[in-house]
Amino acid sequence: MEFKKGYFITFEGADGCGKTTQIELLDKFLKEKGLKTLLTLEPGATDLGKNLRQILLHYEKPVSDEAEMFMYLADRAQHAQMIIKPALEDKKIVLCDRYTDSTVAYQGYGREGDIEQINILNKIATKGLKSDLTILFDVESEIAQSRLGKTKDRLESQGMEFHKKVRKGYLELAKQDPKRIKVVDANRTIDEVWQDVKKIVEELLGL
Repeated sequence: MEFKKGYFITFEGADGCGKTTQIELLDKFLKEKGLKTLLTLEPGATDLGKNLRQILLHYEKPVSDEAEMFMYLADRAQHAQMIIKPALEDKKIVLCDRYTDSTVAYQGYGREGDIEQINILNKIATKGLKSDLTILFDVESEIAQSRLGKTKDRLESQGMEFHKKVRKGYLELAKQDPKRIKVVDANRTIDEVWQDVKKIVEELLGL
């Protein structure tokens, strides 16, 4: 089966929501159907991104909110131009673990940044490239945190209040753009969540 165009599907949600497990299940499922996929992530998909990811998640000294935001945007600009767009031109199904909505949720709602400004900067970084579908894995903040274990990165280590603001932000985004963003209850088992993901993606691709 070949498509006339590429499809861009992003996976979003709080750290500990289970999206990485689900994106790997989807990649395997689509490949078994003989479809061309590209599995990628933010930050860290490019060589430049790998260096930025190391700073963003493990730098131990203070980082200003603006510096944090611009590093994510720099990673995204490189990722969109070097990896995502070429794969879409090759008619692949691009599966991306985090994209523009993460910056709005974390740096906008979580850090209380200027959301209108972030939307403009996201548009500049991606040259307007939007996902065809975004699956949002919604999970109670306490459950998400309990899944992370003891070793947490710089963002995972932020307080519960921060993570609750991020969750609220994600749900607000879904409310604003229900056609693109589909919310899945990620408090359930891996298989229950997977059944929802499969159904949503099959509808998009006409499988």
